[in-house]
Amino acid sequence: MDEQRAGRGGPPRWRTHRADRHRAGGDGPPSWWRHGPPWPARRRDEERGGRWPWRSTALLTVFVVMGSNFAAHAQEGERAELDPFARVLLLTASLLLLWRLRYPVLVVFGTAAATAVYLGAGYPYGPVFLTVAVACFSAVVAGHRRAAWTALGMLWAVHLLVAHWLYRWLPPSGDTRPSIGQEIVVATWVVVIVAVSELARIRREQWARERAERAQAARRRADEERLRIARELHDVLAHSLSVINVQAGVGLALLDTDREQARTALTTIKTASKEALGEVRQVLDSLRTPGDAPRAPAPGLGRLPELVEQAARTGLTVEVEGEPPRLLPGTDLAAFRIVQEALTNVVRHSGSRHARVHLEHAGGTLRLRIDDDGPATGADAGGSGNGLAGMRERAAALGGTIEAGPRPDGGFRVLAVLPSKVKEDQ
Repeated sequence: MDEQRAGRGGPPRWRTHRADRHRAGGDGPPSWWRHGPPWPARRRDEERGGRWPWRSTALLTVFVVMGSNFAAHAQEGERAELDPFARVLLLTASLLLLWRLRYPVLVVFGTAAATAVYLGAGYPYGPVFLTVAVACFSAVVAGHRRAAWTALGMLWAVHLLVAHWLYRWLPPSGDTRPSIGQEIVVATWVVVIVAVSELARIRREQWARERAERAQAARRRADEERLRIARELHDVLAHSLSVINVQAGVGLALLDTDREQARTALTTIKTASKEALGEVRQVLDSLRTPGDAPRAPAPGLGRLPELVEQAARTGLTVEVEGEPPRLLPGTDLAAFRIVQEALTNVVRHSGSRHARVHLEHAGGTLRLRIDDDGPATGADAGGSGNGLAGMRERAAALGGTIEAGPRPDGGFRVLAVLPSKVKEDQ
């Protein structure tokens, strides 16, 4: 299955969607239900000349025209009849909504102006106000709040001017001043439009922040995973290659004088390289099948005897004081890698052929102390920057500390303090 997917350039879209649905919680609601619909992506596509809101605009136009005809029959004798000019105003206010995603400011002022003229001409009250509400909603959600509020304020001002002063000279004849109850209804209508638009804007900004936070968290997890893999490969390869380098030198030096010892060195090189390849393959397998369980257990302090044996093949004698405690897998792996890196540094950078590993476990804390008697054989004695940095990163990931530096008697010491009771996800 993995080979088939790799050969086809990645998983098909339906498989990816199914996997996302599974990660989101089985048959539960899709991710957009919790984090919001992809409005910004759709809006960007539309602004680039892609889709237009034809369907919603057509439905709104039909609703406004038919609803206004029904309102004209219901208000016959009270308001002016719908003439061709009134129908032009209704179509103008409705069809302007086709550009509401591209030019929200112009659309909200255009619909407000068309509706104001419609009201001033004394035509029947009806769903023409819906066009202003939709345009205002689009403008506020797009971030043009002041433009939307100004357009609504302009429309309300025109309504007050016509309803309380100009009604004497404007159609229909015999019109009267509206009551306080009618003005309360109009004011409530305006407040509802503004409130709904602002709530939609706030919710959209919240969805955008959540998407940005999820993307940042995904990038952070990817960075942490890359760092973990790089650290794991460094520890595996640095130790094994150090053993191989030392034994290769021994084999070359003794090839003509002591063939049996040279054979032993070559056998050590073969064993070390085989172990290194196995551990590298295990790390790479975790990349190919991230959802599967590892095929081999991660190394831990239980493999200290193997580490001591590998060091002995390079001529380094290691004494282990204390018994390895039972630890969680993450802590056990970190402790093993710290000891491995410390012994590798002794082989590479110390003139001593003797090292001591002391383990102490008490009070929920594991103390690892690795000492050698020196002297240092290079300017980077004690280890390279990457090795010590990797040890510190492993300890810090568990909430522990690493102290490394020369001892007063000329040797070098690495002291690691790790909490032995930590959660698995740490």
